[in-house]
Amino acid sequence: MGPSFNEQFDQHGAWRRAFAQQLKQLAEWMSSHELMDASVQERLQRLESQVRTDKVMVAFVAEFSRGKSELINAIFFADYGRRIMPASAGRTTMCPTELGYDAEFAPSLRLLPIETRLQMHGLAEWRLRPERWQEIPLDVNDPDQIAKALEKVAEVRRVSLDNARALGFWHDDLVDENPIPDANGLVEVPMWRHAIINIPHPLLKQGLVILDTPGLNAVGAEPELTVNLIPQAHAVVFILSADTGVTRSDLSIWREHLATSTESLDGRLVVLNKIDTLWDSLNSAEQIQAQMVRQVNTAAEMLGVSPDKVVPVSAQKGLVAKISADDLLLETSGLPVLEEALAKGIMGQRQAILRAAVATGVAGLRAETGRVINIRRRDLDDQMAELRSLRGKNASVIESMRQRIEQEQHEFDLSASKIQAVRAVHLKLLRDVFQQLGSKALKVELAELAQLLQQKGLKLGVKKIYVQTFDKLRGTLDKAQASGTEIQAMLGGTFRQLNAEFGFSLQVPPPPQLEHFSHDLSQIEQSHLQYLGLGNSLKLAQPEFSERLVRALAMRLRTVYESAANDLELWSKSATAQLDAQLRERRRSFARRMEAVDRIQQAASGLVERIAEIEEGEGELIQLEHRLQELTSQLIAPPAADPAAPEESAVDLALPLS
Repeated sequence: MGPSFNEQFDQHGAWRRAFAQQLKQLAEWMSSHELMDASVQERLQRLESQVRTDKVMVAFVAEFSRGKSELINAIFFADYGRRIMPASAGRTTMCPTELGYDAEFAPSLRLLPIETRLQMHGLAEWRLRPERWQEIPLDVNDPDQIAKALEKVAEVRRVSLDNARALGFWHDDLVDENPIPDANGLVEVPMWRHAIINIPHPLLKQGLVILDTPGLNAVGAEPELTVNLIPQAHAVVFILSADTGVTRSDLSIWREHLATSTESLDGRLVVLNKIDTLWDSLNSAEQIQAQMVRQVNTAAEMLGVSPDKVVPVSAQKGLVAKISADDLLLETSGLPVLEEALAKGIMGQRQAILRAAVATGVAGLRAETGRVINIRRRDLDDQMAELRSLRGKNASVIESMRQRIEQEQHEFDLSASKIQAVRAVHLKLLRDVFQQLGSKALKVELAELAQLLQQKGLKLGVKKIYVQTFDKLRGTLDKAQASGTEIQAMLGGTFRQLNAEFGFSLQVPPPPQLEHFSHDLSQIEQSHLQYLGLGNSLKLAQPEFSERLVRALAMRLRTVYESAANDLELWSKSATAQLDAQLRERRRSFARRMEAVDRIQQAASGLVERIAEIEEGEGELIQLEHRLQELTSQLIAPPAADPAAPEESAVDLALPLS
């Protein structure tokens, strides 16, 4: 049995910190040797921030009373020696609940009142208005106080049908989904719309975010949850109950919110919880095992996944076993198997993604820095040739060389106007791309779909407009890709000319590839598609639901567009940064050459001293090149073993500065 999820995540955190530290070392070394400019610094800071602040979100999704909160307690909070999330019989977590840690906030539970659903603002907008949240401080040294405070996520209130209808929890035409009114005609709705728990738990401090979602009725009432938060989770744990199997409401959640496409199944794990209900003392161990296997196979078949994606577990027994240190009960509960599946799946993926991002970024930086070092080496070679040619020459020859250097510098300065003209065209093309990917342009592209969805009554023809809208969105990304290629071709021509005229070694990086953003759009399109089917036609007939859907969709699309624009901007900066670096090095070279001539004119020994300095400088450049290779090799090289393996540690990544 491999390490538990907690142990594996702890190792992942140590790996990230060591990786970030090595990136910081690289930045400090480059800065100390004048190899750092604003663009390189920004790229290194982005890489370091990406590694150091990387978040891993695990979403737990289930219908009510499947033991979801108990499973969260068993996996993450058993060290407290008691339940932290409310997990009593019946409904517990009534509102979507995020558990994470942000050092900028004190440990607390923040609750967004359910009445905010009467306004059209999405959750992301409410996050920016802290005054609307109720905040309860948490004492991190008192597990009982934390558990008592977290009971509030289970609070409910009873409201009239009109109020429930306005809040999105009652639909006149969807009888099966509505809560049951009591004797007074009131129905039960959650007290809170969203909860954010901020505590310095070791795993949460290292970037883990846990999303605990309520049942089908509450999930379906919050499009932003199902459209934005759940699809962006790195892993989704879908929980069934072994004593009931796959019910109709389980199947509805799975089909409508989790299995929207074949690709979406990759990050899904099914847990068959409460297997202890099958532990019948009248049956033999073989009979119990056979019954469990049947339940697993049946669930897998109904959900359309392979049986190895269904993990039988008893969260309650697993929690008891951890608290009481009962290894046999823990193994019997099946919890270690689930933790290992989570650890391998999530940690392996995250490290692979981070390694790839860092390796690509550092490889580009190493190539650019290598070109700067080569420019310095070539300038030193040119200076050495010039100075050796002056041996034994008189003052007039030295003065002639000064004039030649001044003429070269003058011609070089004249090229600045040409470079500025190219930059002006480059920036104009880039601004045009940013406008295409801006929020105003996105709003225009969504206008027809938004107008149709917000009309009263049935939305006839909405699927056709929906498909056309996404075709336009992908077309915008295609135009952005074409613009990037055009900019790359223009810079390529300019770079070739500068290389020929001034001996530069400029290379335009390949244009940014935006295909994966088009792929993201297709995934978003599929994840929203179920809302436009016949099953949701009655919900869509309500303007409030449609408007929330449009807002959630626009927010997700804006994230894609902004990410594409950021990639283009970073590519543009990397393309022009090497030009700035080589221009700067050439100006330094002119200054050093003039200084050398002045020293030779002023003293007879100046020539010998300068030649010795250049020889020493060439040796330093060789050392710089070796050190650059050393500092970047481990950041670029693939791991020697499984990226999720525990052997890799901070010690393996440590490199001393020199």
